[in-house]
Amino acid sequence: MEKELNAKEKETLLAIARKAIETYVRTGETYVEPREEKILNRRNGCFVTIKQKGQLRGCIGNFQSELPLFKEVVEIAISSATRDPRFYPMKEEDLDDFSLEISVLSPLKKIENISEIEVGKHGIYLEKGYYRGVLLPQVATEHGWDRDTFLKQTCIKAGLPPEAATAEDTEIYVFSAQVFGEA
Repeated sequence: MEKELNAKEKETLLAIARKAIETYVRTGETYVEPREEKILNRRNGCFVTIKQKGQLRGCIGNFQSELPLFKEVVEIAISSATRDPRFYPMKEEDLDDFSLEISVLSPLKKIENISEIEVGKHGIYLEKGYYRGVLLPQVATEHGWDRDTFLKQTCIKAGLPPEAATAEDTEIYVFSAQVFGEA
C-alpha cells in the first residue's frame, strides 16, 4: 500500500463492515454511508475475515476493486458473512458474537523465485491451470509456518498437490497487507 491507514481510518472501516453485516443479515438491505476521506476512496483490494469464538466463520476478498475502499469493504463484509461456501450464511443469532479483521492489500507482484517470499510480510496467490489459491500474510504467522509450508498450504487450498508450487507452469504472486481487527 502506498499510504498506511491511521487508527481512525481503520476504526471507521471496521465500523462500516460491522454495520454492513448487521444490516444485511437483519434486513437483506445493503447500507453504505458516503465517506469523504481521500484514503477511504482509493481503489484497493481487501479481504474481510469473520471469526466466531476464535474460529474462522468467513473470509472473502478481492485483489482489485473498481469501488472506493469503503464501498468494497461493505460488499466484501456481506459476502464473507453470507456467501463463503464453507459456512452457512450468518443469521441474526450469529450477530451476538463475532469479530472482524480487515486486510487492505497491495497490488499483486509476480515472483520468479520462491526465495522472494517473506513469511510474515507476504501473502501468496498462486495459479496453475484452472486452479487458484490464496493465503493472507497473517495465516503463516498464526500457524507458525515456514516458507515451504506456507507454499504447500497455498497449493492445498487451491486443490493442488503440495509440490505444485515448484511446477514450471505454476505462477506465484506475492502481496502485502495492512491487517487490523476489532479488539
